[in-house]
Amino acid sequence: MSPTSPHSSDPRSLIRYACAAAAITVILLWTLYLVRGPLLLIYVSALFATGIAPLVHAIERRSWKIGRRQLPRPAAILVIYATVIGAFAGLGAAVVPPLVRQSQEFWTQLPAYMDMAQRRLTSWGLIAPGASFKELLQQAPAGSGDAVTVVIATLWGFIGGIFGLITILLLTFYLLVDAHGLSELFVRLFHRRERNRVSKISGLVAAKISAWLGGQMLLGLIIGTMSAIGFFFMGVPYFFVLAVIAGIGEMIPMVGPLLSAIPAVLVALTVSPGLALGVAGYCWALQLLENNVLVPKVMGQTVGLSAVTVIASLIIGSSLLGVVGALLAVPTAAIIQVLIEELYLAEKDPA
Repeated sequence: MSPTSPHSSDPRSLIRYACAAAAITVILLWTLYLVRGPLLLIYVSALFATGIAPLVHAIERRSWKIGRRQLPRPAAILVIYATVIGAFAGLGAAVVPPLVRQSQEFWTQLPAYMDMAQRRLTSWGLIAPGASFKELLQQAPAGSGDAVTVVIATLWGFIGGIFGLITILLLTFYLLVDAHGLSELFVRLFHRRERNRVSKISGLVAAKISAWLGGQMLLGLIIGTMSAIGFFFMGVPYFFVLAVIAGIGEMIPMVGPLLSAIPAVLVALTVSPGLALGVAGYCWALQLLENNVLVPKVMGQTVGLSAVTVIASLIIGSSLLGVVGALLAVPTAAIIQVLIEELYLAEKDPA
C-alpha cells in the first residue's frame, strides 16, 4: 500500500474525508429536493415516451410514403398528438353545447326546485317554517378573505397544471424523437461487459411501461362501456358522450372519476333530482368496483404485478405525491420489480 494512500493517513485525515463526503451527499440531496418538480416532469415525460414508443414505431413501419421516403419519426409522433387532440376537441364540441343548454334550462327551473326542497326540509323539521335559503346563506360565517385566497390558489394551480401539461407534451415529443440516441448514450455509460445486460433490462422496463399504458386504456374502455350501459338504462340524456368522458376520466387517478362524474350528474339533474342522485350513486359504485377489483386485476394481468403490489403502490404513491403519485405508482412499481428480478434475484438463482 502506498504511503500516500488515504487508508494509511492519520485519523484526522479520515475524519476530513468522511466530513467532505457527508457534505457533498447533503448538498446533492438538497439540490435534488429543490429541483424535484422539474425532475418529476422529466420522469412523467420519460414514462409516456416509453409507453408511446411502440405505437410510434408501428406508425413508422406502415407503408405510408412521402415520395420515396417513409414517414419521418417526428411526423409519426405528430400524427398521434393530432389524433388525441382532435378526439378531445370533438368530444368537447359534442358535450359542451348541450351541457350549456341544459344548464340554462336547469337555471330557469332552479327557483321551483328550491321551493320544493324548502318545503321538504320544512316538513322534515330541519329548518324553520318561515326560513328561506337566502336567510340560511346569510347566517353562514363570512370568510371572504379565505374564499379569495382559495380562488386565487385554484386559478394558480390550474395555470400551473396547463404549463406542466405543455411541458410534458414537449418533453415527450423530443424524447421520442431522440429515443435511439438517448438509449445508446445510456447503455454506453456502463462498462462494455455490462452493456448487453443493461440493454436487456431497458427493454424489459419499456415493455412493462407500455403494458401499463395499455392497461390504463383498457380500464378506460371498461369503465366507459359500463357507464354507457348504466346511463342508457337510467335514461340519462347524451349517455354515450358522458360515458366517453367517464372512460377518459378513469385514466386520471383519484380525481379523474370524480371530475368525469360531475357532467353526468349535472345532465341528470336537468331531468330530475332523483335521477341525479341515482347517477351519483352509480358512479360511486363504479369507483368502488374500479378501485377494489378492476385496477388490481387488469394491472396484474397486463403489467405482471400482484394485486397486493398494485394496491400497496397506489396507497404509497398517493400518500407521497397525491394524484401524481397515484398515476406514477404502478409503472414505478413495475420498474422496481424488473430491477429486483434482473439485478438481485438473477444473481441468487443463475439457473
